[in-house]
Amino acid sequence: MAEPLTRELIALRVARELRGGMVVNLGIGLPTLVGNFLPEGEQVLLQSENGILGYGRMSDADFDSDLINAGGQPVTLLPGASFFDSVDSFAMIRGGHVDVAVLGGLEVSERGDLANWYLPERGGGSIGGAMDLACGARRLIIAMTHTARGDRPRIRTRCEYPLTAAGVVDLIVTDLAVIEVHPDGLLLTEVAPGFDPAYVQARTEPRLRISRDLREMDL
Repeated sequence: MAEPLTRELIALRVARELRGGMVVNLGIGLPTLVGNFLPEGEQVLLQSENGILGYGRMSDADFDSDLINAGGQPVTLLPGASFFDSVDSFAMIRGGHVDVAVLGGLEVSERGDLANWYLPERGGGSIGGAMDLACGARRLIIAMTHTARGDRPRIRTRCEYPLTAAGVVDLIVTDLAVIEVHPDGLLLTEVAPGFDPAYVQARTEPRLRISRDLREMDL
């Protein structure tokens, strides 16, 4: 039996969606790993809510408490990087100046609704800047495992958890598949190596349409 993708491979697949010149915000958790797989020779400008534009990979070497992303992780700086107030940072986000946001997800609905801030069974959570990013970014990619504990689907007909934003998700990248969100439903475009559409569908609540160009993920 094939193994689902690791967190690093999910991040690598997401990074394939990025191009030079894009302004990209990486949410906390799994999405932060995307910064370690940016396309070679292309300058992707990573933006952080705490006021950085133009940082690179995460790095613990020569730790500087002033050089951290919004999740408190140490990062490197690229030539030309800039710093600014968090008010200006959110003005960028809310003004539509972020090309792509990559966020984690607890649930995504077939309509592209996102729930990623509150787990009722844990009784806690904070929406933070996720709502601004989900609504303000020009394109929203969700990076997450396909199922939760007990093979509970994270891709739902309707989200059961409180929403972060409604109808905002464009692309879902999981450890099993790549799925596009369209007005008429979900389109399965890629499967992880060793898996087939039937396996993915069995772990997805809504019906998936299968792309005529369905392919295995190129990692």
